[in-house]
Amino acid sequence: MAKIELKEIAHAYGVNPKKPTDYALKRIHNVWQDGGAYALLGPSGCGKTTLLNVISGLLTPSQGQVLFDDKDVTGLAPEKRNIAQVFQFPVLYDTMSVFNNLAFPLRNRGFNEADVRSRVTEVADILDLTPFLAKRAAGLAADAKQKISLGRGIVRRDVAAILFDEPLTVIDPNLKWELRCKLKEIHEQLKLTFVYVTHDQVEALTFADQVIVMYEGQIVQIGTPQELFENPSHTFVGYFIGSPGMNFLPITLDAQSARVGDAAIFLGENLAGLAAKAKGDLKLGIRPLYLEVHDTAVDKGVRARIKSVDDQGSFKILTAILGDHLLCARIPEGHPIPQQEVWLKFPIDWIRLFSNDLLLT
Repeated sequence: MAKIELKEIAHAYGVNPKKPTDYALKRIHNVWQDGGAYALLGPSGCGKTTLLNVISGLLTPSQGQVLFDDKDVTGLAPEKRNIAQVFQFPVLYDTMSVFNNLAFPLRNRGFNEADVRSRVTEVADILDLTPFLAKRAAGLAADAKQKISLGRGIVRRDVAAILFDEPLTVIDPNLKWELRCKLKEIHEQLKLTFVYVTHDQVEALTFADQVIVMYEGQIVQIGTPQELFENPSHTFVGYFIGSPGMNFLPITLDAQSARVGDAAIFLGENLAGLAAKAKGDLKLGIRPLYLEVHDTAVDKGVRARIKSVDDQGSFKILTAILGDHLLCARIPEGHPIPQQEVWLKFPIDWIRLFSNDLLLT
């Protein structure tokens, strides 16, 4: 297990990078603690896999250092870093049995057969692979193959970290939940350092203790799932986390209200004070979950037109038009919804203000 420290990491695939857009990674500087479960979350092309490859040693960064337990490993090859990797497509020896696949990393390091058998049996039990030990890997389902790939990583007791690159992409949706739960269980049991790359927010939020959100080659926020949902530090985090994402409205300040066209959204003294000190473009953000919908006029509510209502089974998503902007609200099942217009109320406790896309605090 290892503490992983990234010191002023930046990486460009081209030669002689000169401007920020030339870099796939732009100033990554943070520490991931020994035994933590971290998820790298972001859209395709944001730099997640590049950063994972820098940590693993498949890439040497253009700038900065990678440290494992305070030891500089920037120039070390992957096999010298003592890490395990689990890829999107399982890397196995199809002609070998499950037992021999799990045993291979230990035999390759000269372990005696008694120790190999003991450890392989233990890992197979953890991963529910015991019934398959004598079978060839080629004939197994995709989820079982990915478990074997994971087992090859954790079979070594001295592994510094396990790096996962979109490991559940090829798994049947019905089995993804089971495998995520199994990964969480293994992490809690073995206390290994896990770094998990995904573009799927459900995978990230259910797996990791800390989620690292990346956007355009940068880390824009690190936090717990609750922190990312309730207090996104950047508008991208608010947009990317949640389904649907956070509502955003460009606003101007008018005393203790946020003006959106002809509508005035009450902010109160504290939020208005934050907005008054801000420099740059102001936006108001609120989660659909917390936007109140009323069928008649309410105190400090604003009137909006209904565009659509989508039934999600246990709840509905209402899309309303306020001025020139669309807003989504989550409506509990059974809640009455008018046909043409609604009154929206913005609870002060759940309003978030942003200046130049950064959260005001």
